[in-house]
Amino acid sequence: MNETRQIPVGVSARHIHLSQEHIEILFGQGAKLTEMKPLSQPGQFAANETVAVYGPKGSFPKVRILGPARKATQLEVSKTDAFSLGIPAPVRESGHIEGTPGMRIVGPAGEVTVEKGVIIAARHIHFHTSDAERWGISDKQLLKVRVGGERGLVFENVIARVSPDFALDMHIDTDEGNAAGVSTGDFGEIIE
Repeated sequence: MNETRQIPVGVSARHIHLSQEHIEILFGQGAKLTEMKPLSQPGQFAANETVAVYGPKGSFPKVRILGPARKATQLEVSKTDAFSLGIPAPVRESGHIEGTPGMRIVGPAGEVTVEKGVIIAARHIHFHTSDAERWGISDKQLLKVRVGGERGLVFENVIARVSPDFALDMHIDTDEGNAAGVSTGDFGEIIE
């Protein structure tokens, strides 16, 4: 009999990852992000710093930056957020920003307009290699995850992301969390 494959769920609010070049444009030469609190993935953190982001229709004045600095700047929003900004953001895996729309970003020391980088993050599960091996799950495999509760549902097309650098955690956005009545700290079960 298979063990129950329970996974913690994290609901991600809108946030932005910045390249070091953009951090310095927005916050000043030599600027570094400072940690407000650690995130579920080792070495990742929510920064004290925020920026304003602008689309053709609207803006968000205080978008939390997640650190550390990344190779490329990327804004992750929900479908509702994308509509509010007026940006036709596609559903993409994090880091896959080719062909995506851009935005204007304003910080206390400057601003930058990027030609690409706005996405709705595809729902995914971070697996440490040992968890994936134990459950027979491979990198990029598509999974189904059931969440219970009053508004329980099954999430399909959940991408497995496997690495020795990851900690077990499922990431969905605020629209998905609200639809399912799920909050950070709840659990889901991999059913397929």
